Amino acid sequence: MKLLVVDDSSTMRRIIKNTLARLGYKDIIEGADGVEGWDQINTNPDVDMLITDWNMPEMNGLELVQKVRADDRFSDMPIIMVTTEGGKAEVITALKAGVNNYIVKPFTPQVLKEKLGAVMGVSEE
Repeated sequence: MKLLVVDDSSTMRRIIKNTLARLGYKDIIEGADGVEGWDQINTNPDVDMLITDWNMPEMNGLELVQKVRADDRFSDMPIIMVTTEGGKAEVITALKAGVNNYIVKPFTPQVLKEKLGAVMGVSEE
């Protein structure tokens, strides 16, 4: 399974990638903003899941989600938004845009594991 992590913070990308690696995910690519994320999706059409931040320069995560959802090739791709935007209105906006799940920073590895499981239909044992 190939995962794409998009966040303008290199530290946050590293934290997410390290957590994913500990959970057994090895095929992880990254982008520093929505533009790079969109380029990665188009360059790597075998990306299975997108994990994106909301607040980024160039193209923000919400715009990236809308772009992914508008493209028939990627309309079913699971998307998790990881962001500091924790308000109810922001969560609703993201879900309406097509996000499958939502994580508010800071988060624990267990939260990421649970959200990944929920998106992929894997139940916790």
